[in-house]
Amino acid sequence: MTLSLPPIGFGTVHLDGAPGVDAIKAAIDAGYRLIDTAYNYENEGAVGKAVRESGVPREDLIVTSKLPGRFHARDLGRVRIEESLYRLGLDYIDLLLIHWPNPSKDLYVEAWETLIEVRDAGLVKHIGVSNFLPNHIDRLQRETGELPAVNQIELHPYFPQVDQVNFHEELGIITEAWSPLSNGRGLVEEPLLKEIGQRYGVGGGEVALAWHHARGIVPIPRSTNPQRQRSNLEAVTITLNDEEIQAITALGKRDGRIKDQDPAVYEEF
Repeated sequence: MTLSLPPIGFGTVHLDGAPGVDAIKAAIDAGYRLIDTAYNYENEGAVGKAVRESGVPREDLIVTSKLPGRFHARDLGRVRIEESLYRLGLDYIDLLLIHWPNPSKDLYVEAWETLIEVRDAGLVKHIGVSNFLPNHIDRLQRETGELPAVNQIELHPYFPQVDQVNFHEELGIITEAWSPLSNGRGLVEEPLLKEIGQRYGVGGGEVALAWHHARGIVPIPRSTNPQRQRSNLEAVTITLNDEEIQAITALGKRDGRIKDQDPAVYEEF
């Protein structure tokens, strides 16, 4: 079954408790159909409650969660995935990702085999990865014969990841972008983005999200403000021209990562 995603998703990190439920429900009400969480966000309960109370048919929503590094081992992974389902209060997860490869532990292939197993058992619909480099993905395919449907990576105009995105396209992997607005590091005030935004009657943030969409990337922004939720959602209807896309891509820095989280060495458990 081929995975098809909406052009933009909704991030939920730090959205928990009753305020988190309200923010996620507002996002679903605004029109978001791709909702992104993770075991390590410790808010799967809030996400599941918002999904159940949204009034939107379950089959119309794509709920994503992620398996953390401390549960890569075969005897731990399936139990934690089952726990994610219990926390969510849902019968299945639409898209399950390995959160980070954690290469020094060298268990990400084992974790991938567990994701294949739970997909085949019907606990999840689709499987993918997050923060994987091309060599990690090549190894998954070489050792299991299966490619991820998605790779969710840090990507924004300061870190456009051109080579990685091209790699994904060649293999038919969907690219999702976490922190697509560079986590508030002044990106929305970038003069180029503001200048382009004036042409379309929008702000710099909307231009950045339109740039993701123009490149075939699914951005996953987060906001608790209903108006901002709606403007982010509408940003992917803006059609930038090739010159604008190239100019924004040129904002990229040698290493524009927000927190220097290079998946070749960074690990998260």
